[in-house]
This record gives sequence, C-alpha cells and structure tokens, in this order.
Amino acid sequence: MEFLPITSADDYRVQEIYSSYSKTFPEDERRDLKEFTALFSKENVKIISVSHESKNIGYLIIWELSNFTFVEHFEVFAEFRSQKLGPYITNYLFENYPRIILEIEPEHLGDDAKRRYSFYQKNGFNLIDEMYVQPSYGEGKNSIKLWLLANYFPENLSEVKDEIYDIVYH
Repeated sequence: MEFLPITSADDYRVQEIYSSYSKTFPEDERRDLKEFTALFSKENVKIISVSHESKNIGYLIIWELSNFTFVEHFEVFAEFRSQKLGPYITNYLFENYPRIILEIEPEHLGDDAKRRYSFYQKNGFNLIDEMYVQPSYGEGKNSIKLWLLANYFPENLSEVKDEIYDIVYH
C-alpha cells in the first residue's frame, strides 16, 4: 500500500477524490469544490492518495495542528470497501502521527455509523467526546452533532476542540 501526498489541485487524482467525497459525505459534512481546492494552499493540510496494487483506493485529509493530527476525512472508495484495507490505513496513520483525533457520526444513527464506530474501536481509537459539535462548513450548511475519537487521551479537550474550530473550520 502506498500513501502519496497530493500537492496540487491540478493533480489528476483530485477529480476522482472530490467526486467520491461529494457522494460519500453529506453536504453539511463537506466543503464545496472551491473550499476543497483551497486546502492545497494551506501549509498544515495534507491530502494523501492511498493506492493499493496500482489502483487509487481512497484518500486522507489531515491537519497537522499544534500537538495532534486531525483527520478531517478518511475514505476508502466504495468499490474497495469490505476488503480489510482500512486497518492498513490506520496503521499508516499511527506510524506517522502519534496523536490523532477524528470525528464520526454517533453510532445510534444507523448501521453504517455503528459499523464505522466499531471499526475505529478495533483499530485503536477511543471515544473522547460525545457532546462535540462540528461547526458549519459555511453559508447554508448546518453544524452537526458528532463524536470525537482519538488514539490518546488529550489533557485539555476544550483546547483541542478550540484549535479544531479555529483552524480547520475557519
């Protein structure tokens, strides 16, 4: 499995990533195309294409923040799901980023949410906040009640959330 940073919005993989991103994540949980492509100009953001057997199978959007890494989006493309590839991606994250935080839908919202939560638990993440609210991605989009997970226990959760709000969502 290869993890290849994408450094330009002109990269051929960006169109495939944005297309899947737009279909997978509800409108309130994602950026529009202009905001998405603007991520490439931010120093602390990495968009990483994940390939396996010479095929692009997914991507990561990560933010390197003060003392942790925030995984904004993690997706295995639909045609490659249920092939046990996700643990390889979480292993990559753990090997390269010792303190990781990410958001997920609460498990009571349905079978997919329950499956996702179970996946993250099996792969080293713990629930750290059930009261988290993802800020709106912009005009016309709603904030969303989500859960925060991490592979460590932050000393000051309110500072972590403030940094995510101030940097990722502004």
